[in-house]
Amino acid sequence: MEYTPNLRKMYSAQIVSNLKGNYKSVMQVPKLVKICLNQGLGSASSDKKQIEAAQQEMTIITGQKALITKATKDISNFKLRKGMPVGVMVTLRGDRMYEFLERFITSTLPRVRDFQGLESKGFDGRGNFTMGIKEQIAFPEISIDKINKITGMDITFVTDTNSDLEALTLLKEFGLPFKQDNSRKEERKSQLEKKALEERRELEEAAKQEMSGEDIEENNVQSEDVVEENSMNDQSTSKEQENKDNNQDLSEETDKSES
Repeated sequence: MEYTPNLRKMYSAQIVSNLKGNYKSVMQVPKLVKICLNQGLGSASSDKKQIEAAQQEMTIITGQKALITKATKDISNFKLRKGMPVGVMVTLRGDRMYEFLERFITSTLPRVRDFQGLESKGFDGRGNFTMGIKEQIAFPEISIDKINKITGMDITFVTDTNSDLEALTLLKEFGLPFKQDNSRKEERKSQLEKKALEERRELEEAAKQEMSGEDIEENNVQSEDVVEENSMNDQSTSKEQENKDNNQDLSEETDKSES
């Protein structure tokens, strides 16, 4: 009996029957053509051991020998010469593609750190979806004890349709966990943030008004103190003047009595 991957069986038995209602012919139902994995080496392109390790890891992940990609031209800013290795890549088709997709959905994505679903922004407008994996240790085939460096990769799912919506529907049927439309939640969140900001501004204005009221009271108290001091000074000066006048009168009377 010939071996057939589970997702290929599911496509022909379930996915086609679920999607054929949207098309005039069964042959118009979109298909998954290939899956491309690409890993750039960056500064490690001059390290032969790192290139071999990346090629070996990609081969273990996909079950197909990885191809070393080379630079097509010289770039002096990156110290790159034509023909130097810059990364590794694999293109999967047929049974290997469906097997990798099944392992990717069931084993790899649950192991991704802080995974909350795939973003639908990864579509390129022609029905192809690209996503990134930051750590190759998310794949269960890679042992964390045998790697020298944490590296990521890009994975592209190529379909035979030019519509992003049709490609999204197809990939969802295969089981890829895309994020739900959270537009309402985001609107609610933005409304709550605006409300909190308005309340904060109102509290700040109220605090400023209280501070200004306290300053006015302090100024009034200070002005009252100044008035009291001025009145006290006036009273003291008037008493001194009276004393001086009395002294002058007494001196005049003594002078008259002596004369």
